[in-house]
Amino acid sequence: MSYSFFATVSRMKYIERWALMRNSRPENLSEHSLEVAMIAHALCTIGNVRFGKSLNAERAALIGLYHDASEIITGDMPTPVKYFNSNIKNAYKDVEAVAENNLVSRLPEDLQPTYEAIFSGSDDDENDKYMRRLVKAADKLSALIKCIEEEKSGNTEFRTAKASTSAAVRKMSESLPEVAVFTSEFLPPYGSTLDELSQPGSQK
Repeated sequence: MSYSFFATVSRMKYIERWALMRNSRPENLSEHSLEVAMIAHALCTIGNVRFGKSLNAERAALIGLYHDASEIITGDMPTPVKYFNSNIKNAYKDVEAVAENNLVSRLPEDLQPTYEAIFSGSDDDENDKYMRRLVKAADKLSALIKCIEEEKSGNTEFRTAKASTSAAVRKMSESLPEVAVFTSEFLPPYGSTLDELSQPGSQK
């Protein structure tokens, strides 16, 4: 018997993000998920090294890779629509949960619990809950990076998105010091040219 989970997940590359916006460079879900995974790993590492936490950075990266996998089924709902009001937001969460369950059902039964845990996590594990907050922060940081890159390319379409996303990241920084560190130490070079990134002074 064959199972379609991984073949389905591989279709993330066909899901375009920022559908309502004029993009200078399109971004697909695979690219976004990789970036979220790397940033989530970095945030957990910062938490462990700088703030004495015991977070599983590798698991955070894994959760980041799958965090939007349900959009293979639902598509990427634009943020203004998704968060228009609490009713739509809650309804979309239900749709996401159904889509995630649909994905997991495409695995053999003995593998399903492992992937269910990636999608849902544990309500009793404080470290797991905090780690998932960092994955959400990584998701928001990735969106901010996209806005910065579009702005640096001369595209003003993302101006208001950058302002609202920046405000959301600043809010997260108040309770997640890892986000404040990343924003201060790693965010500024985004949007730079390769030559600028290669200059010796860019590491200071």
